[in-house]
Amino acid sequence: MPTPDRTVPPRRGLNPKVAVGAVFVAALFMTIMDTTIVNVALPSIGRQFATDPAGVGVVNVGYLLALAVFVPLSGWLADRIGTRPVFLGALALFTVASLLCGAADSLTQLTLYRILQGAAGGLLTPVGMTMLFHAFPQQERMRATRILMLPTAVAPALGPVLGGWLVDGWSWHWVFIVNAPVGIAALVFGLLFLPDFRTGHAGRFDAAGFLLSATGFGLAMYALSEGAGQGWGSARILLPAVLGVLALVALVVVELRRPEPLLDLRLFGDRLFRSVNLLSLSSGAAFLGMLYLFPLLMQDALGMDALHSGLMVFPEAIGVMIASQLSGLLYPRVGPRRILIAGCTVVAGCLALMATITPESNLWAVRGLLFVTGFAMSHVFMPSQTAAFATVPARSTGAASTLYNAQRQLGAALGVAVLGTVLTALGTVSTNAAGTPVANLAAYRTAFLVAAALALVAAAISFSVRDSDAAATMRPAPGGPSEPAPEAPGRAPASL
Repeated sequence: MPTPDRTVPPRRGLNPKVAVGAVFVAALFMTIMDTTIVNVALPSIGRQFATDPAGVGVVNVGYLLALAVFVPLSGWLADRIGTRPVFLGALALFTVASLLCGAADSLTQLTLYRILQGAAGGLLTPVGMTMLFHAFPQQERMRATRILMLPTAVAPALGPVLGGWLVDGWSWHWVFIVNAPVGIAALVFGLLFLPDFRTGHAGRFDAAGFLLSATGFGLAMYALSEGAGQGWGSARILLPAVLGVLALVALVVVELRRPEPLLDLRLFGDRLFRSVNLLSLSSGAAFLGMLYLFPLLMQDALGMDALHSGLMVFPEAIGVMIASQLSGLLYPRVGPRRILIAGCTVVAGCLALMATITPESNLWAVRGLLFVTGFAMSHVFMPSQTAAFATVPARSTGAASTLYNAQRQLGAALGVAVLGTVLTALGTVSTNAAGTPVANLAAYRTAFLVAAALALVAAAISFSVRDSDAAATMRPAPGGPSEPAPEAPGRAPASL
């Protein structure tokens, strides 16, 4: 018989909102930055281990596969064991794995330790988001979403900058070791102050769901991450892609028939949750695809090194952080629908304008364009993350967080795969009239237009979002900031 939802405070008292926010921001910053900082170090890693660029890519592939396998498991573990032990265990594993990566003396060792990092990262983000939404009641969800803006905005842009500086000034080992101080500090703080949220609704372990999700998501992530480089018609890509799709189809059939599934796909029957997830998938593919594409353009067409191309992207992070304050003020008054429509449309326009960048472009104008892109994208990030869980019962927060983070990972991989395929198909190098190899700007132009089209798809989906569905996240609590707003009839309480 399931136990009632409850919160177990730590021995040392601290506001759960402060404790959860501090630890989650630190962990999320570390994991998000890790996905971009390592890309800068791959050439140096390849040189040390005498491996070509294609071979050294296994370092990232192993991480992504482990991430895809463990994200679906996170919700069940948090419900079964509690959010605190799962989160702190994953944080400790990620920190130790980072140190092991920094000490690796072979490509095989480095790949194995990256798999451990990916396993920990697959648990950290969804469980951390579950804690955050348990700590903050419905009417304070926008405040919770603001907390996520620092790591979400700054980490992807800071990764290439910090990675370039560490690799050039020290060695590639430091792009992993740099995680240790952040991880240790967050772990100690969490052990002292982090509360534990227990739902008691885990049920029996769904072994079939886990095997099918691990196979489906793992093979799909592999195909998406490697397809552009190896060719979509290659047997090494085509076979995993087909098997992954079949496993995911089987996963849907099996999970919809189980009374206690590992992945509660019935949550997609909720109109608002479904719409926001589709919107996030498409907009995330556009935005994260751009973050992959833009540095390549700066280095290929403008001849910048990794450090300076990373600095060119940084105004995007500034735009996100500034807009997060404005978006938080607009959301309760305007609602998510119009903000999402405007944000996705402006992002699409900015990505289309990036297709016009040439070596003769004014770099300050380009930086301004990146700033506006980040400013507009903040009006997608914040409303979507806030509204996504508005109609999800409290006992299903862990399951909803698992699904939300799974689509975010797939969206990121999808964006890179689609835009990478465009570049590969058209070729990044052409020859001028004198027969000299030059950057093929037409390939980049097409890729940016494809990214703009993905953002327009997100804008179209935004029209299906109804402000009335997200009403619980728009109104202040009737008795003050600490008193929960009344729930819709028949729904579980919004917070524990």
